Amino acid sequence: MECPFCHEDNDRVVDSRASGVAIRRRRECQACGRRFTTYERAESEPRLRVIKKDGTRVAYDRNKIRQGLTRALHKRPVPTERLDQILQEVEDELTAKYDLEIPSRAIGDLVMAKLRETDQVAYVRFASVYRDFKDVSQFVEEVEPMLSQRGGAASNETDRPTGGD
Repeated sequence: MECPFCHEDNDRVVDSRASGVAIRRRRECQACGRRFTTYERAESEPRLRVIKKDGTRVAYDRNKIRQGLTRALHKRPVPTERLDQILQEVEDELTAKYDLEIPSRAIGDLVMAKLRETDQVAYVRFASVYRDFKDVSQFVEEVEPMLSQRGGAASNETDRPTGGD
């Protein structure tokens, strides 16, 4: 460690203490005798970068995905544990597929896939923002495949007799 006073690279650790998520080390320079403090932190994970649609690169922010999921799942019967599980699954798959740079499209597509499996209303909410729907026809295009997978259950409900005959 270089001394901040004389810039010599000759010091000794006088004291070490845990200080939250860091280790506080009190050092003494062997050249000038002055003491200084350093903090040592473990690097939690590599600094992931997100490549946005316009080509800019920004730091990966887990909270942005959490906020999007929270908005999509607002007032839906999905427990918070599932939200956390989706978030972890998305991060695990992204870190398995990509090294340090992740296209934003990959993040959005993966979140949409997880929401589609979890809650279709939340999926459509997220898709409407993520894909920037401009009109109702885009909603219909997104929902039609889900309705056809249900095997016409929605149309069977409307064909039931109303009783009285």
